[in-house]
Amino acid sequence: MRCYQCAQSGTVEESVSICIMCGKGLCMEHAKRIDLPIWEGGYPVPVKMLKKGLPRFVCSDCGNILLPGSCE
Repeated sequence: MRCYQCAQSGTVEESVSICIMCGKGLCMEHAKRIDLPIWEGGYPVPVKMLKKGLPRFVCSDCGNILLPGSCE
């Protein structure tokens, strides 16, 4: 699989990951690692955010939708 964003710019680069949101193949340059927050608790309360997030790879477009400002 090739990197989608590199293909858009006319270059060829192998992908190393896939965006969890849109499914685009991403190379090392375009893959962004973000830690999604994890919440714990019973219904309806108490709810607390865990200290460590869930690591995920996303493209810059989807990363900015999930966590604004995280993939600039």
